Amino acid sequence: MQMKRLKINKNITLANDRPFAVIAGPCVIESEKHALTLVASLKKITSELKIPFIFKASYDKANRSSSNSFRGPGLEEGLKILGKIKKEFNVPVITDVHNERQASIAAEVVDFLQIPAFLSRQTDLIKACALTGKPVNIKKGQFLAPEDMANVIKKAESFGNNKLALTERGASFGYHNLVVDFRGLEIMKQTGYPVIFDATHSVQLPCEQGTCSGGNRTFIFPLAKAATAVGIAALFLEVHDNPDNALSDGPNSLELKNFKQFLKYIKVIDKVVK
Repeated sequence: MQMKRLKINKNITLANDRPFAVIAGPCVIESEKHALTLVASLKKITSELKIPFIFKASYDKANRSSSNSFRGPGLEEGLKILGKIKKEFNVPVITDVHNERQASIAAEVVDFLQIPAFLSRQTDLIKACALTGKPVNIKKGQFLAPEDMANVIKKAESFGNNKLALTERGASFGYHNLVVDFRGLEIMKQTGYPVIFDATHSVQLPCEQGTCSGGNRTFIFPLAKAATAVGIAALFLEVHDNPDNALSDGPNSLELKNFKQFLKYIKVIDKVVK
């Protein structure tokens, strides 16, 4: 089976048999200042370790547990911040889109569109993202078997886009819990498309705290090690300088102070596997 290459920009190409890239950033844009400060640290670390880096952050978290939860700065302001990050730090950026209208607007700014897991079967959204011609990362729904992603791929391809990546982010296991079946990485890799492992959402405990989700960041590292040992194109990480006070997904975010040492270990494993 031929491994497909997904070119994000002139410097970064994702593939399952190439050295891994890291997609990292906060769950949501909390403020321009916070995002700029965080991306500076992330770029410095990944540059020192010579690991390809894509910055991630959402302008809107549309699926929060409570209507009172912080959602982000919104489409217009959020894209303005992401555009500034892209320009000032010379890094590619990825963000979620939640409806068809947002796809073409976001595509004018970001390098890589992302379809959230809960929306991975939404044909109109897949079509809208595909028609932009941008690379598209499709997160596997918590409710989908890995082989079901073949149907999702066919949808995107039918609308003329084969610039795709698939992301594993855990599967629902009863209520308020997720587990990772590492067989799924191999199954999705059989499509040939780059497979990404989301090590932070995989340790999330959905709605576990009633009005918000919980998580257990203790397991981020062991799950990331296991996924890297299987062989992946990229590692997806929500990283925060103060996760206990993050405005979204703090319990399942990796603390910035641990980011560099974390990646050092992962890079060793990836090198052995590749």
